Amino acid sequence: MGKKTNVIVGLDIGTTKTCAVVAELHETGIDIIGVGLHPSEGLRKGVVVNIESTVESIKGAIEEAERSSGCEISSVYAGIAGAHIRGQNSLGIVPVKGREVKPEDVERATEAARAIAIPLDRQIIHTLPQYYVVDEQDGIIDPVGMAGVRLESRVHIVTGSVTSIQNIVKSINRVGLEVKDIVLEQLAASEAVLSNDEKALGTALIDIGGGTTDIAVFSEGSIKHTAVIPVGGQYVTSDIATGLRTPVAEAEKIKIEYGCAYMPLIPKDEFIEVPSVGGREPREVSRQILGRIIEPRMDEILKMAQKEINRSGCEDILAAGVVLTGGGAILEGTPELAEQIFNMPVRRGLPMDIGGLADTVKSPAYATGVGLVLFAGRNIIRENQLIMDGNYLNRLYKRAKQWILDFF
Repeated sequence: MGKKTNVIVGLDIGTTKTCAVVAELHETGIDIIGVGLHPSEGLRKGVVVNIESTVESIKGAIEEAERSSGCEISSVYAGIAGAHIRGQNSLGIVPVKGREVKPEDVERATEAARAIAIPLDRQIIHTLPQYYVVDEQDGIIDPVGMAGVRLESRVHIVTGSVTSIQNIVKSINRVGLEVKDIVLEQLAASEAVLSNDEKALGTALIDIGGGTTDIAVFSEGSIKHTAVIPVGGQYVTSDIATGLRTPVAEAEKIKIEYGCAYMPLIPKDEFIEVPSVGGREPREVSRQILGRIIEPRMDEILKMAQKEINRSGCEDILAAGVVLTGGGAILEGTPELAEQIFNMPVRRGLPMDIGGLADTVKSPAYATGVGLVLFAGRNIIRENQLIMDGNYLNRLYKRAKQWILDFF
C-alpha cells in the first residue's frame, strides 16, 4: 500500500453513516478507485456530540477505503452539514480603476461582499459567486476585460458554527489525517447529481440524510439559496420502531426492504414479517400499515423543504424541477410523493460524470462522498490551469524582455 499524488479522498461524516470515497484524478476526468463505509454514532443532526465515537467511525471508513483502493490515505476533503449552517446573499461594490475590469478588481469586489457582520462564534465556509454587474449591466459571469467605472459582485455566503467546524476537523485529525478543505454537503452533492442544464434552468436539490435534510437552489448556473432542516430519515426509522413495536435496527431493515412513502404504490394484500421485542414471536403485518407510518413523516420532511424554498422566494425559478438525493431518496415512492407536494417534475439524483467503480457508488447515498471528490478535483484542475496560464504569461514576458534587450 503506497501513496499516490493524484488521489483525492472525500469524507462524508453523516448522522447514520460515515462514507469515504477515494478517487484518482486524470486529465480526462475522475475515476473512483475505493469506497469505505462505517456506521456513525457520534453525530446528532449532523453535529458532533461524541468525539471518540466519531473518530472510530472515521477510522473504520478510512481503513475500509484504504483496503479497497490499495493506497494510503493522508488527507481528505470533508463534508459539513447541520442546523448551524446559514446561507445569505451579499453584495460588494468597488470602483474600477483604469475603466477596464481586471482580475484584482473582481477580487476586491468579492472581498467587499465578504465584509458582512457575523457573530464571533461563526465563520465563513464558502463565498460562492453568483454574477457580476458592470455599470448597471447585470447577469455577467466573467467581467474581466469589460469597460466600466463600477463593479458589483453578487455572492452567496455560507457560514457555520466555529465549534462545530473545529470538532469535525479535530475528529479527522485524531485519525492522523489532514483536512484539505471543508465543503458544504449539499454543494458537494450538487457536483455529483446535477447537470449544467439543470443549474442553468433552475432546480432545487433536496438531500435527505439520516439526521438532516439539506437544500440548495440553483438558477442561471449559480447557487441562489442554501438551508438545512434538522429532520431526516432517522425519524422515519424511529416512527417505524414505535409504530410496529420492533427494535430500531430491525425497523431500519424493514424501512430499506419494504418501506414505501407513497400509499397508492403499495399492494393491499401484501404482508411482511416484523420481529418483536423482549423475545416475543415475530408478527405478520400488512405492508399498508407500514406505509401509513412512513408516508406522513416523509410528507412532513418534504413540506418543510417546500416551505423553506417558498420562504426564500425561489419557488418560481425551478423550471427544471426538484432533484432528491441522499439515503432518504432511495425509499420507494419518495419521488412520487414529492411530485404531489411540489407539483413539478421530480427525479432521484445519482452520481454521474465519473469512471472506475461508478456502479459501486451509483446510489443517492453516495452523492455527497462522490461530490466531494468532484468538487476537489475541479478546483485542483482550475488552480493548475491558473498556474499554467501564469507560467505562460511569465515566459511570454521574459521572451519579450529579451527581445527588447537584444534589439535595443
